[in-house]
Amino acid sequence: MICKFKFVVLSVFAILLTSLIAGCSTPPTRGAGFRSSSSGASPSSYSSSIASFSAVSWQALPGWQEDDLSQAWPAWLKSCDALRKKNSEINWRPVCAQASNVSSRDAQSIRKYFESNFQAYEIRTSSGSDTGLITGYYEPVISGSLTRTSTYTVPLYSYPSAWRKSKPNPGPTRAELINSGVLKGSEIAWVQDPVEAASMQIQGSGKIRLEDGKIMQLGFAGTNEQPFKSSAQWLLDRKEITRSEATMQGISQWAKRNPERVNEMLNANPRFVFFKETFGTVGALGVSLTSERSIAVDPQAMPLGAPVFLATTKPLSNQSLQKLVMAQDTGKAIVGGVRADYYWGSGDSAGEMAGRMKQNGRMWLLLPR
Repeated sequence: MICKFKFVVLSVFAILLTSLIAGCSTPPTRGAGFRSSSSGASPSSYSSSIASFSAVSWQALPGWQEDDLSQAWPAWLKSCDALRKKNSEINWRPVCAQASNVSSRDAQSIRKYFESNFQAYEIRTSSGSDTGLITGYYEPVISGSLTRTSTYTVPLYSYPSAWRKSKPNPGPTRAELINSGVLKGSEIAWVQDPVEAASMQIQGSGKIRLEDGKIMQLGFAGTNEQPFKSSAQWLLDRKEITRSEATMQGISQWAKRNPERVNEMLNANPRFVFFKETFGTVGALGVSLTSERSIAVDPQAMPLGAPVFLATTKPLSNQSLQKLVMAQDTGKAIVGGVRADYYWGSGDSAGEMAGRMKQNGRMWLLLPR
């Protein structure tokens, strides 16, 4: 979701709508469940316990010919960087070696490369449906400071040093942690708004814009191993907001009206995320994510790093979104054969799109011939 494992489905409370209700973030805790029984292209060559795959022609992919594949190419090269180093049942090395012969600016050559070296497989769920849920996530950008000030009073924490040798599983809840003193000395940065801090925890990464204009990149470093629970759902259950008010603006307004209850709301989610300074927004595959060309998937359904063709619609519209993307991340709420979390990028505009995205979609897995 940047993760990371990321917390992905997903501006601050767009995340507290979809991702707080759906609960996504993406640390890589699950092993890949995808299995390859041969290198052939027959539909029975690839299997998963939660998905089925049927070989199709390239003409079956809606929008394949219209997609500007040069925009997806950098993301594929990043996947190759990781896949070359992994021992996998799928032999990615030949197709990654072939990629060095392709011009990154020639969309038609890139299209020919994929069509010549890959087989497209329609993905269906274990129940046989070819349609699933497509949500969105993003990377928050929050103003902050490396030290506590009168403006920036809300800490973000690195992994507690006391846990490095003996890690509790599960650890204390969010409320218990904050009151325990265990986190003292682990502050990595300070921000102004506890809700913004929570949104960064849900996403699993983010950027801090420091007072001197520099950007500090934070990535996922671990959790207290508590289950995720939705603060947004907590508000809905108590009739503090209506479904129509469960938007970034509506929930932000609730927080402004009820500043004394913000911690109560946030404590409804016992899970707590720790950060480390990173370079780039790194997903579960171990490579930096590419805006609008990376997705989080269920690794039980498909191999991390693989190209995937996605056909869905943009948030709150019927406008098609049909793109080649790379499965480079995972997420706690990203479960199922036809299920993806679409990475919109960084900042408020990406957050607006991510927070509204809850679309139906179809997916095709691309595997080496």
